[in-house]
Amino acid sequence: MTEPKPSTAISLSEREVQIIELVANGLTNQDIADQLDISKRTVDNHISNILTKTATGNRVSLVRWALQWGKVCIDEVNCCILPTQNS
Repeated sequence: MTEPKPSTAISLSEREVQIIELVANGLTNQDIADQLDISKRTVDNHISNILTKTATGNRVSLVRWALQWGKVCIDEVNCCILPTQNS
């Protein structure tokens, strides 16, 4: 059974896109919290909201979604200009 594909018109905040990039780079929630100087619980909440918005069930599916829709660039592959909140 395949997951339904979410729309590309999903509204992600600048912080959510930043967190997706850090997840795609392999950081744990604690690593993300340390890097962004926020609590791990805040990162947990962001990740939960992002998974809901993107209709992905886990971090691997989230990274696949982000690559598919051009939200992240990994090792110079699939490089893109990330949209701002106003885009």
